[in-house]
Amino acid sequence: RVQLVESGGGMVEAGGSLRLSCTASGATLDDYTLGWFRRTPGKERERVSCISWGDKSKAYADSVKGRFTISREKGENTLYLQMSSLKPEDTAMYYCAASLTGEPSCWAAMENEYDYWGQGTQVTVSS
Repeated sequence: RVQLVESGGGMVEAGGSLRLSCTASGATLDDYTLGWFRRTPGKERERVSCISWGDKSKAYADSVKGRFTISREKGENTLYLQMSSLKPEDTAMYYCAASLTGEPSCWAAMENEYDYWGQGTQVTVSS
């Protein structure tokens, strides 16, 4: 069973940066499509970014495009989300997830196709 653990969240001022990490155990993530999602109280969970198996594609929500960068470190079995130029509206609980979807385009994999989820790490951006 794949277990995912996020870290790197915290409190930062607007315009600042954070790097989130998601470390896996129980399986190698190389064959998984991986995603970052976020949820704000009272709102539905939002897909932020994804990277496909084999790193064939990366994609971002319009709200974070140009500011966030997703990457994976295969040797460390870890997924990252580098977040820059943070805004108060980026405040949320951030979750990583893994999917065995065969879709070459990671954005084609819907939220319900993600099989494993972490517990989340809180990001708070103050104005």
